[in-house]
Amino acid sequence: MSIICRKAVPEDVEALYELIQDYAAKGIMLPRSKDALSRSIHTFVVVEDQGKLIGCGSLCRLGVDLVEIRSLGIADGYKGKGMGSMLVDALMAEAKEQRIPKVMALTYETAFFQKNGFTVVEKEIFPEKVWTDCVNCPKQNNCDEIAVLRLVEFAPEQLTTDYVQI
Repeated sequence: MSIICRKAVPEDVEALYELIQDYAAKGIMLPRSKDALSRSIHTFVVVEDQGKLIGCGSLCRLGVDLVEIRSLGIADGYKGKGMGSMLVDALMAEAKEQRIPKVMALTYETAFFQKNGFTVVEKEIFPEKVWTDCVNCPKQNNCDEIAVLRLVEFAPEQLTTDYVQI
């Protein structure tokens, strides 16, 4: 295998759409239109094996100090081989580069996220998420996803007065 993790490019939209639709059909990921993927392609990172897209994930800004990992998925046959962790590492590096101290996700795979340094938290601590997406979700009043949170580690010299280290 020749696995690489990189930022997504417009040519990835079709493969992203197919991967996300597969998860959406199983009810474990929100669907994304090709148009929506094209508009947000700059937020995605992908994993590929010899030119074939086999995984993806994106960061969605929810506030000045909070981003959400979205659309995190790995193609069948590649799960359990570290590709998901590779994507999370890339997304955490992106959050750090953007100087965003908190990264959250809503998931059915809490063990995976805990293995990657996240802690289970109450969804209600993310009003930004509730008002951005949950308000339009068909599962709004019966959400069964679990919220997880990981703080981005900054060196003391990287901190600004804009953020308070938790």
